[in-house]
Amino acid sequence: QVQLVESGGGLVQAGDSMSVSCAASGLTFNTSAMGWFRQAPGKEREFVAGISWSGGTSANVNSVKGRFTISRDNAKNTVYLQMNSLKPEDTAVYYCAARPIGNIVTYLAGYRYWGQGTQVTVSS
Repeated sequence: QVQLVESGGGLVQAGDSMSVSCAASGLTFNTSAMGWFRQAPGKEREFVAGISWSGGTSANVNSVKGRFTISRDNAKNTVYLQMNSLKPEDTAVYYCAARPIGNIVTYLAGYRYWGQGTQVTVSS
């Protein structure tokens, strides 16, 4: 049984930093591309960042470029999202997703497994 468990969300002020983590089990993590998505109230879930199985390739949506960094530790079966200079518009539920076969993609259907999400709230 595959499980993706996010942690690290919470409430911060604009300009602060926060890191969220996703611990994976039940899948071959070190051959899986991983992604972070987010969903704000009343909006569709959107791609935020992705990382290849080796960590050698990553991608970020334009709105977070230069502020968010995705990384992974294959020894710990964990993927991270470091978020700096947070803005109120970054407020959303952040989801971790796994893509066991293939490279990074930005569309939801490309990811087979999903976590339950962690709430990130940025106050102004």
